[in-house]
Amino acid sequence: MPGRKPEVTLRTAGGINYEAARRRVKNLNIRVRLDGSVAVSIPLGCSWADADRLVLERREWIERSKAELTARQAKMYRQPLPEKAEALAHFTRMSDEVYPAFAAVLGGQKPTIKVRDMTSRWGVCVPAKRQITFALQLYNMPAAAQIYVVVHEYCHFLVPNHSMAFWAQVERILPDWKARRMLLK
Repeated sequence: MPGRKPEVTLRTAGGINYEAARRRVKNLNIRVRLDGSVAVSIPLGCSWADADRLVLERREWIERSKAELTARQAKMYRQPLPEKAEALAHFTRMSDEVYPAFAAVLGGQKPTIKVRDMTSRWGVCVPAKRQITFALQLYNMPAAAQIYVVVHEYCHFLVPNHSMAFWAQVERILPDWKARRMLLK
């Protein structure tokens, strides 16, 4: 039924606490959230025991993901964040450098640039609103990584998803995009 909340259960497997939710999905899916909690999506026909088995099988990956998340957050939050106005001016300058490659598709009108505190994304593009929002935290990342995010978001004006066509556009502008993206991890 549309709008119906999934059945959610808190479980433990192999010492790992996780939240299991029955959803309309084809496969069991597991993820480590930004707060370090673990979530498992379970197809409607699977048992809770199937979810426990998945958590046990992926235990090393879960623990490694949690450790990487903690290290990344510690590194990111060690540096003070700039004022939003300073970050906005910075990302607007970067955007102005990238804009000429996209001027034709944007009809000669620059997108609106915004900055906000985001913990799960480096940037968001809303083509319908002709708007790009950058994470305030991106300011503390290396310049090469920042340009990658700017180009990545601009490429969504060409291709709105992350299909092969999208990545081809990113590579056309930044042939070394993979190395730049690694700087964000």
